[in-house]
Amino acid sequence: MILEITKERAINVKLYPIYKMLSWDLLFYYSIIFLFLTQVKGISASDVLLADSFYVIFRVILLIPLTALIEKIGKRRSIIFANISLCISILTFILSQNFTFIIIANLFQALGFVIKNMAESNLLYDSLPQNNKRGDIFSRIEGRGSALYYFTNALSLIISGFLYVYNAYLPLILCLIMCILSVIISFKFHDVIKIDNEEEITVKEYVKNLEYSFKNLFKSSRLRNLIFFGATFSSLLYLLVTIRSGLLTELNIPEQYFGIIFGVLDIVAGLTAREQYVIHKRFRNRSLTVLSLPVSISCLLIGVAIFCKLPFYFIISIILLMFLIQYICKAPFYNLIKQYLNNFTNASIRNKISASYNLMESTFRALLSFIVSLLLNITTISIAFVYIGGIFTLIFIVFLEHMKTKVGLSPDKYSKKDIEFLELK
Repeated sequence: MILEITKERAINVKLYPIYKMLSWDLLFYYSIIFLFLTQVKGISASDVLLADSFYVIFRVILLIPLTALIEKIGKRRSIIFANISLCISILTFILSQNFTFIIIANLFQALGFVIKNMAESNLLYDSLPQNNKRGDIFSRIEGRGSALYYFTNALSLIISGFLYVYNAYLPLILCLIMCILSVIISFKFHDVIKIDNEEEITVKEYVKNLEYSFKNLFKSSRLRNLIFFGATFSSLLYLLVTIRSGLLTELNIPEQYFGIIFGVLDIVAGLTAREQYVIHKRFRNRSLTVLSLPVSISCLLIGVAIFCKLPFYFIISIILLMFLIQYICKAPFYNLIKQYLNNFTNASIRNKISASYNLMESTFRALLSFIVSLLLNITTISIAFVYIGGIFTLIFIVFLEHMKTKVGLSPDKYSKKDIEFLELK
């Protein structure tokens, strides 16, 4: 039995980077979805952001039932189900006729990504040997998969820009094909933690137990700060995915260049994705500072450059440089935050930590998308960048100063409640 489990774990570890290359996020999608919805489907820019806020509201609503689902049926089956949901989401976008279809597509997309965000990295962590190098090994494998994804996504972005000009539906059709491939690959994973269904509990009891676990987690100042900071920074990165395309549209950049721009930027992200281990070793508890402040300041500089009405080519140069900084920082962050949240944990608590993080992240995303959608009704995207950059820079400075003595310490510097958690009653 031990040999069988070892073999299953080895398969998961070997397959994971390939799976992440195709499945971490949607390929052939992000550089054209804003254009597709506004130009082909006739949805306004503010309504696109409003639909995004519905997406994150769905994430919040689905979080607890999907956490229960993962623990009930296991991570492998959950990942399969999640990728099928993404297939339905993309198909709905393709067939959409009005705003209601967009909301339905976002519902299925929320369902898919809530499960993927909780189950995928935890499946990898479960499959790794339990020793003091587990976090570093996890970080390196995640980084390898991220790098492969960014390189693949760069190619998809370059292709999708030209395909969109030829036929706006082609990029989404290719995106759907990638989602189908993800479903096929996910069937090859194995659950390595036994699912205990011997003692059935009611939904009410499960929710009570989950609430108990959440309260326990937030007693740890280390986890509490990591979850709130990570959710805040992630919500900013998520917002930038949409408004970067809107900014280029506002500046009348031809659509066929969108793919080239974001493709080159993803190549850069791929090169930095595997460097989170180096960043962690070099900066330790200053790693999150090094990654977050440049992103918020870059947003501020973009808005200021346009507001000051600098020469057009100078503005474009500044914008592309700031985009470059954002991409350099985002790839290591996504891997590091998973590593930090998984440190000092066991299999029974990792789902709860992922659920807590996703709950905060989804709530912050919903609020930010809703606020910015209202902001875009009264001002331009370029002015919105000024507000976003200035406010988030202040938030990060205050947050990071508060976290100095609570996050990134050696294990012996933490109190017991920071790194030890009670199990479910």
